[in-house]
Amino acid sequence: MARLKFGAFLAPHHPIGEHPMLQFRRDLDFVEQLDALGYDEFWCGEHHSSGWETIASPEMFLAAAGERTKRIKLGTGVISLPYHHPFNVAQRMVQLDHMTGGRAIFGSGPGALASDAHTLGIDPMTQRDRQDEAIAVIRRLFNGERVTAKTDWFEMHDAALQILPLQEDMPFVVASQISPSGMTLAGKYGIGIISLGSMSTQGLMALPQQWQFAEDAAAKAGTTVSRANWRVLLSWHIAETREQARREAGAGLLRWHNEYNVGTLMRPGLTAFASADEAVDKTAFVEGAASTIGTPDDLIKMIKNLVDVSGGVGSIIGFAHDWANIENTRRSWDLVARYVVPEINGYIDGLRKSRQFLVDNRAVFERAGQAVMAKIMQNDKAAAALQHTGTGRVAIPAVNAPDLAKEAAKQKA
Repeated sequence: MARLKFGAFLAPHHPIGEHPMLQFRRDLDFVEQLDALGYDEFWCGEHHSSGWETIASPEMFLAAAGERTKRIKLGTGVISLPYHHPFNVAQRMVQLDHMTGGRAIFGSGPGALASDAHTLGIDPMTQRDRQDEAIAVIRRLFNGERVTAKTDWFEMHDAALQILPLQEDMPFVVASQISPSGMTLAGKYGIGIISLGSMSTQGLMALPQQWQFAEDAAAKAGTTVSRANWRVLLSWHIAETREQARREAGAGLLRWHNEYNVGTLMRPGLTAFASADEAVDKTAFVEGAASTIGTPDDLIKMIKNLVDVSGGVGSIIGFAHDWANIENTRRSWDLVARYVVPEINGYIDGLRKSRQFLVDNRAVFERAGQAVMAKIMQNDKAAAALQHTGTGRVAIPAVNAPDLAKEAAKQKA
């Protein structure tokens, strides 16, 4: 299996009650932790209502994150293009790319919350077409073109960017859920995809059909799409044992589902859970569950299954949430970096092979032990000491150690 990239997606979904200033700061601390742990990407979204989703400008947040990190890529997840004049979006993304040293990823979408579109007086029926129009113009601007354009929602007259992106080809990524819209746009322009709908069982099983939408659109437009540029979202909370993970995540998961998904967003088809145990069971322990609450081994199994079901993806992006407290959440991401990522990407395969080689070829290395014994036997006092020396009492590498108990027995004889 090709190596996967790993990242985090912060909408964010923060329960109401925490000081917003401290919330922003802990989110920046989180990005800093991800960077130190070697994660490849961090994404944050744009929302303007609901109480739980508090980042209004992903570009501003990512610029701050860029000052606290060294290598992690920083993606807008996503900029809701119908809410902005495309020229301003292009300028902000170019500035972000330069301020982060060429680490920006331009993720866009039509806008996720109906309440945001309502606030801005935007007809939801126009949003996906407007995203398409904006992407087309922004790509031209990034290529250094001078653009004149007029639509029913923006105009440009001889518009050109003063500064082009620092990256020769800043990655473009579109968000996709269950509808074919996002995948179709990705195919049309030959750009990347971040699949958000995969956090549900239905979304996970729909991934093969979703990819087909992208390939069909690419064939029609004469472009190509690559699975290496396909990011898929998963949700997890990881601990040393399943029981511990259940205890840590249960209450927060119950609140997130009941208060936000059911009580605030009123997502169709969802009903409230009666208890934390029910929340955990129905989220992570039913047939076809798309979330993992358990151990690193459980998440490894989930990721391998996703790769098999989808036919192959390029990145696994974890959905950042507040199911557990801050300390246990940070520990969860640490465990994934330490034990899941290396297992998936084969970073420790060589270590296992090296160990097994020694086990399988022990006889080959007995001469090293014989060399040690030869030196001992050259010294009468050292040889006499063999009668009193027990296994493991001599500070030499085990692979070179002679069987001292066996040699001591010979001396006694």
